[in-house]
Amino acid sequence: MILRVCSTPGACVDMNGSEQVSKTAVLTDSASDIPRELEEKYGIDILPFSIVVDGQSYTERVDFTNEQYYEMLTKAEGIPKTSQITMLRFLEKFCAYADEGYTDVIFVSINSAGSNTYNAACMAAESLRDERPGCTMNVHVVDSHTYSMTYGWHVCEAARKLQAGADVKSVVEYLEDQLARMEIMLSMYTLRFVKKSGRVSAAAAFAGELLGLRPIIHMVDDTTSTIAKVRGDSAVMPGLIVQTKKRMAEGTPYLIGATDDGNAKMLAKMCKKEFGYAPAATFLLGAAVATNTGPNAVAIVYQGEKRR
Repeated sequence: MILRVCSTPGACVDMNGSEQVSKTAVLTDSASDIPRELEEKYGIDILPFSIVVDGQSYTERVDFTNEQYYEMLTKAEGIPKTSQITMLRFLEKFCAYADEGYTDVIFVSINSAGSNTYNAACMAAESLRDERPGCTMNVHVVDSHTYSMTYGWHVCEAARKLQAGADVKSVVEYLEDQLARMEIMLSMYTLRFVKKSGRVSAAAAFAGELLGLRPIIHMVDDTTSTIAKVRGDSAVMPGLIVQTKKRMAEGTPYLIGATDDGNAKMLAKMCKKEFGYAPAATFLLGAAVATNTGPNAVAIVYQGEKRR
């Protein structure tokens, strides 16, 4: 969704007809799992989700680190619940950008199929005209159709391109093109948390644990499916690699995600040997994914065929 698009990339014309210098904000939500060093390096603005754990509300990226969240998750009696970023919060943010003289805002959201974040941002963008009459700022709202650094990585790349002098139109096109190719291959070493979240029945989880079965989960666009099962923890990483290799576009960058730095390094080493080149980055899975997988998961993020 793009509102109030200028006809000339990189520049906007104000209500008096004079050209404004382009000034673009890059905004995303905390489910993007962007490491703090990249957030600061590229000047990315991140709106945090609130998470309620056993009745206590926490703000992601403020009240806990990923490692602390894994510990909280292990001890939690119930399933943590995420509070949505509201339309009013987005409107406040967009108004602040307009008041600071920004000509463009690029916001990339978590998958709209699993969150109302994208819709809230769109409604706020539409309300901006009423809140700030005469505002000429462009708001570009992009639905990532995915989770975690699968879109966070491309948000960082978008910010890098803008810093290097790319125009807004080409950066938005880059995001839409790349996000239409991204896929996740994911697994976990226990079924306790997928059972707890209701994504797997108690009976299926019990049988799976009894047999030592570990699911290989494929996440693409709005679909999450178990495409294979392996037996035993030692088969998890090889199983991920086998399924990824079937679908990954040859020679394209990939990322390694995990809830444990040691597992991330081990999977990265195995992937480098199998694919012939190292991952572009490794990262820790944040609350949006870990709440369902538990604090013992591994993932490969990669490019498949373009779907949109």
